[in-house]
Amino acid sequence: MYKHVKRILDIVLCSFAIIVLSPVFILTAICIEISSPGTVFYHSIRAGINKKPFKFYKFRSMHPPKGKKKDMFLTDQSRVFPFGKLIRRLKIDELPQLINVIKGDMSIVGPRPMTIEHVDEIYTGDYAQVATVKPGLTSAASLFDYTVGDTYKDNDAYRREVLPIKLEMEKMYVERQSFVYDCKLVWRTIITILQVLFGKNDFKDQPELIDIKNR
Repeated sequence: MYKHVKRILDIVLCSFAIIVLSPVFILTAICIEISSPGTVFYHSIRAGINKKPFKFYKFRSMHPPKGKKKDMFLTDQSRVFPFGKLIRRLKIDELPQLINVIKGDMSIVGPRPMTIEHVDEIYTGDYAQVATVKPGLTSAASLFDYTVGDTYKDNDAYRREVLPIKLEMEKMYVERQSFVYDCKLVWRTIITILQVLFGKNDFKDQPELIDIKNR
């Protein structure tokens, strides 16, 4: 039952958000055009529900790569232009994913969509269930990555120390998903982005992380 209600809420809320945020879309597009040669939007192929591939949209925040891209979970910071750094920090680069939600590729809340190149490697064993729900714009794992993962510069350390916790959190979402939990995650996301906007960079452990540590 909640799955159908969630889909209706996804469409209504994201359609409303696109209308309200249309000035932000326009201003962001103009600033990207001025800041860096290339397209305004970036897309990649991500794994959706049941690992079904879909085209995932973002505002471009990085200069185009020179040569072959490295297989990394971390962003190549040397390619991020100044305005791109700002929109990444405030999550404005993620706004085009509202279109993904309306299309049905994603939901507002759910595990962050894995790159198609890594999905079979990462979603195995107990974590295979993460791929059984629609990926989302936000989740506890994405908030953990936003507040902790961005401090990592070494890809191997990120895979060793951050990725396992994110996977546990995504699995936890699949087990706990509900309307109330989704609302809490949306509210926490809004508050966290506002805190970052006002300069906060030291965050307490999230409830999910505390649960993981207490197991």
